[in-house]
Amino acid sequence: MQHHKQRWLGREKGFSAFATGPLLDFWRRREECEFTGVGNLKIRYVRFTSPQHRRVILIVPGRIESYIKYPELAYDLFHCGYDVVIIDHRGQGRSDRLLADSHRGHVVEFSHYVDDLETLYLKEMVSNHYQQRYVLAHSMGGAILALFLARQPQAFHAAVFSAPMFGIVLPLPDWMAHPILDWAEKLPAIRERYALGTGRWRASPFGINRLTHSRERYRSNLRFYADDPGLRVGGPTYHWVREGVYAGRSIISQAAKITTPSLVLQASEDDVVDNRAQDIFCTAMADAGHPCEGTVPYVIQGARHEILFETDAMRAEALNLVVDFFERHV
Repeated sequence: MQHHKQRWLGREKGFSAFATGPLLDFWRRREECEFTGVGNLKIRYVRFTSPQHRRVILIVPGRIESYIKYPELAYDLFHCGYDVVIIDHRGQGRSDRLLADSHRGHVVEFSHYVDDLETLYLKEMVSNHYQQRYVLAHSMGGAILALFLARQPQAFHAAVFSAPMFGIVLPLPDWMAHPILDWAEKLPAIRERYALGTGRWRASPFGINRLTHSRERYRSNLRFYADDPGLRVGGPTYHWVREGVYAGRSIISQAAKITTPSLVLQASEDDVVDNRAQDIFCTAMADAGHPCEGTVPYVIQGARHEILFETDAMRAEALNLVVDFFERHV
């Protein structure tokens, strides 16, 4: 494993050769699968398996993301000895959309994401009788995972939250935003529109992106959406934002139910999710008698929101923490 860890540093220098060589060969080995989720929606996922592996990591992506974006992370974890499973949430990626405008990020109930994750867990994690089951969730995926662990705290041997969406950074103060969301909720013609300041997907230049300092990884991720317009998701609907806000509140209120060994990774330069909510979550976990690793979030200094797509040094720091944490919980 140490051999593979050493490759995490310095990869950006030869990223193109890596992406079109070893990574592409690995990606061609994938198995693309599906199941029926709530409301008879087709939920897609991908898996990478080996007969030699007895451990599995479930990756739970963030809003608008697809498993198409995650081959590098899957490659690294697979070569550390884990099977890897990655879900495409309803309304995004290659899973079924909910609205005629496929760019609108929407969900009827946030709990439907959790229900889908539970279905996949039973289908892939339990039925394959792995000796160890782990989960790594990013952003919105972290909110979904937290609510799932409140239901099933014994489901995984350990969980890592990367920049989890326990609170959303809104463009207006809470005292203004929440009444607007409540008003829009009462008007069907409004609640499924793009939330204030958002719209259809468009490519942003690297220089103004808020997600990562890694030019190579940012450009690579943009190409996925450029090559496959069907993957594109733009801004969220008013209803999605309201559901997300209430999901965050529910996570904090149910933190005492989550006894799964947990590590929270926080990006110091995050302006997509509310880092204060991550702090509050860890405090609630500690107050309940089962603190997160280190009691407080582990801060990746200098990182923007997409920690696992950051420059080599920050990404390697986070990935080492993830793998070492899982190794300690067998």
